[in-house]
Amino acid sequence: MIFYSIKEKFLFYSLPVILFSLLPFFLITGPFLSDLSVSIIVILFFIYCARQKKFLFYFNNKYFYFFLTFYFYLLINSSLINFNIDSLKISFFYFRYGVFVIAIYYLLKVNSEFSKYFFYCIFLCFSILIVDGYYQYFMGTNILGFVSPDRLRVSSFFGEEMILGSYLCRLWPIYFGLSIYYIKKKDKLFLLFILIFVLSETLIFLSGDRTAFFYINLSTIFVILFSQKLFKLRLMILISSIFLIIVISIFVPAAKERVIDKTLNQMNFNDENINEKKNIFSKEHTNIYISAYNIFLDNKVFGVGVKNFRNTCKELKYYVNDKEACNTHPHNTYIQILAEIGIIGFLFFIIVIFYFCKYVFKHLLLKLNNKYYFSDFEICILSGIIIYLWPFIPTGNVFNNWLNIALILNLPFLILSRNSIKTQ
Repeated sequence: MIFYSIKEKFLFYSLPVILFSLLPFFLITGPFLSDLSVSIIVILFFIYCARQKKFLFYFNNKYFYFFLTFYFYLLINSSLINFNIDSLKISFFYFRYGVFVIAIYYLLKVNSEFSKYFFYCIFLCFSILIVDGYYQYFMGTNILGFVSPDRLRVSSFFGEEMILGSYLCRLWPIYFGLSIYYIKKKDKLFLLFILIFVLSETLIFLSGDRTAFFYINLSTIFVILFSQKLFKLRLMILISSIFLIIVISIFVPAAKERVIDKTLNQMNFNDENINEKKNIFSKEHTNIYISAYNIFLDNKVFGVGVKNFRNTCKELKYYVNDKEACNTHPHNTYIQILAEIGIIGFLFFIIVIFYFCKYVFKHLLLKLNNKYYFSDFEICILSGIIIYLWPFIPTGNVFNNWLNIALILNLPFLILSRNSIKTQ
């Protein structure tokens, strides 16, 4: 990237770097500021490309073409096949995610050191949330006086949204990856970062977010199995977190009431209803999945359209036990994709999964011979991506802005690292 004046450098480099670095803060405030930052970065990058007349230079790669094909499918689905104004708005602006990844990748190429700003912002966010989260857990309110809507959960600054666990588990892998990149064992801050990892992992449990708690353990297992030098460190953090969780659960039994006891009860795996029909996570989830599956059976090829499950599930023929089968989304990535954008949309998702599994399996085969396809930093990033691909867990809305931004934060770092290895 070439900048011909101080003004250009500020608009097309400094400002995007600042906005990207502050995204961990913006995600705490909700989807508005984070989405606004992504949009501004995309607009500025488009203006830069237009002024430099280098659209083809920046966007000429097979991965972006794949994303663009998926984007146009969403656009056609929402405008021609399943027209809905809300669906069309989501599909039309979906292109910003792909452009954002390209923009940040090239900014990192200009100066990869700017990732330090992003790293220290995550460090500060995690530190604040840890202090505030534990304060709320033991005192009943957070430092601003917010009370969690659920006595069994910690929400911190997220308030009624109660996505503290989701935030921590989704940013944990990239934070851990950047930490091992910037913080060495001999550094004075090393023990501080270990403490933050242990406390944040335990806080995910205390947040009562069962999906987030599963995700952090899934990413942990991935790092332990596939990393080269992180096995002992990651295992030590995991054991320390488990020990702390057990201690807290002994003195404050409510800590495990939602994550363990309530889960077993909802699935009918407790002693009282062991002989009853088992549920998929809960009775409500089971009914929603049945409804979404029935919707898919009636709309196999194209689905009912982005964000249209919430409307279609209201139809009487899709009711399961009255209204329990209707919600804003099906609460499972795979089922939602099938129900809302059909088999054609699902094929794009399958291709992503295929390539992910292909290269992870290649890495595993090389690891058996003491060789490695991915670096440890990349394994950390991939452990943050696998949680979005795992099929057997309740999930958020696939097309939710907040979740999509949390996901794409990983991609520029992964692409930069892979391309750096190829050029060595």
